[in-house]
Amino acid sequence: MDWLRTLVRFVVAALVLMFIGAIVPGFKSLNFISALLAAVVIAGISYLIELVLGRNLSPYAHGVVGFLVSAVVIYITQFIVPGMSVSVIGALLASLVIGIVDLFIPTRIK
Repeated sequence: MDWLRTLVRFVVAALVLMFIGAIVPGFKSLNFISALLAAVVIAGISYLIELVLGRNLSPYAHGVVGFLVSAVVIYITQFIVPGMSVSVIGALLASLVIGIVDLFIPTRIK
């Protein structure tokens, strides 16, 4: 059942990215497949950051550093995912919206 939880987590993350694309200026709207790929890429980059810098500096850490790292991860993702386009301001706003959404709909599996 762990694979099902992981799948649900990526689907929720993809839906959040689609929502962000619809409301955040500077963040191009994504179709579901691109958003799902972006969710996987963001998770992979986040995992690499945690390996190198530790858990406290991951995009899901609280505070300004976590917010900025999350924005950088979102910005870098556009170079890997076809059809994704994000401005610097769009990445910052998306990071803020993801942080707010994560308060109400946590995407982390505990």
